[in-house]
Amino acid sequence: MSIPALTDAQRELARTAATQARRRRAEIKNGLRDGSLSLAEALDLAERDDIVAHTKVVDALKSLPRVGEVRARRVMAELQIAPNRRLRGLGKHQVAGLISEFS
Repeated sequence: MSIPALTDAQRELARTAATQARRRRAEIKNGLRDGSLSLAEALDLAERDDIVAHTKVVDALKSLPRVGEVRARRVMAELQIAPNRRLRGLGKHQVAGLISEFS
C-alpha cells in the first residue's frame, strides 16, 4: 500500500496541525516544569484533550522538577508502564501510582 499523494493545500494543513500539536505538548511540559500544572492536572487534561493525550509518559515525567531520565524510567518500570506509553493509555492503577509518587 502506497502513501496517497497530497495536494499542496493538504500538506500545508497537516504541517499546521502538527506544529500546533507540538506547541500544545510543549506548553504542557513547560507547565509541569515551572509548577503551574501538576501531574494530576495533566493526566486529567489528557482525558479531555486529544493533543495532550498523545504526550509520552516519560516526557511528561522528565518535565517535572528533580526528575530525570533515570528516575522516570525507574518509576515507570515499578508501575509496569511501557516506555512508549502515552498519557491517555495509562490504566487507573498506573495513574494512581504516578500521582502518589509525584504529589
